[in-house]
Amino acid sequence: MHALVHREVALPALPSASGVELIGEALYVIGDDSPWLYRLDAATLAAGQPTALFETAHFSQGRIPKHLKPDLECLTLLRTAGGETGLLALGSGATPAREQGYWVPLAGATNLPGTVYPLSMAGLYAALRPLLPAGTTLNLEAAAATETELLLLQRTVGTAAGGNLLLRLPLADTLAFLHRRQPRPPAVRAQSFRLPTIEGKPAGFSGAAWFADRLFITASVEDTADAVLDGAVLGSFVGVLPLAGGPAALGRLAWPDGRPYLGKVESVAVRRQMAPGRFELLLVTDDDAGGSTAVVAELAL
Repeated sequence: MHALVHREVALPALPSASGVELIGEALYVIGDDSPWLYRLDAATLAAGQPTALFETAHFSQGRIPKHLKPDLECLTLLRTAGGETGLLALGSGATPAREQGYWVPLAGATNLPGTVYPLSMAGLYAALRPLLPAGTTLNLEAAAATETELLLLQRTVGTAAGGNLLLRLPLADTLAFLHRRQPRPPAVRAQSFRLPTIEGKPAGFSGAAWFADRLFITASVEDTADAVLDGAVLGSFVGVLPLAGGPAALGRLAWPDGRPYLGKVESVAVRRQMAPGRFELLLVTDDDAGGSTAVVAELAL
């Protein structure tokens, strides 16, 4: 498997990119310490009009402080049972401040965001925690949606086995619970995956996208064992996660000359299938200092 970086572009005024979703000609991005849903032109990456997900008095310096931020890490496009299309943005759940989500309906052919609806994730996250290995902090880093399932990716740092989980939730029941139309949380299935290492440090899930009946994922390696505190970034991987079981198929991102790519990839969108087994990806990165980039990469399975 080959994962090549072809181009990297800075995203000014978009701090700490953490989730990305490609919808037609629009690229939607969230940041883990920002109150905005950003809309970019998918071809040029030019910034469009952002949408406020929530109001805050703590963004005056361009980033919400770590102890206050909702840590929005998960962004996915989905369609409800009633036929409504929208974006679901979710906090990581690593602290009580990070148990918040937002539902953003998209309007018609323009896919412009409509009224933002806040969602408490506390009840759902409480149902997820018993599925984690003992002593593990809930730390959701990515989401994707099929026609029937919401897929959440748990990132566990500092452990080589058992901590990176794919949590599979029935989509209709999950949305009914989040919108308080159903009193009980949905049933959840968990699949554990072993991810590759760099310098002895294991990768952890960071992004996901559902495309052509495949779950594309990203994973990054940090020198940290804390779900909240950042560490030195050692590299990133992209690949495919098999829903039917079996090992993850991942390739380490590198430049065409063979140098490893050392950015911290946070999420992935699939721009197009170039040929059988070859895909063009749009990735977003976060340097843990407020800077963000967009990366055009090619994945050959």
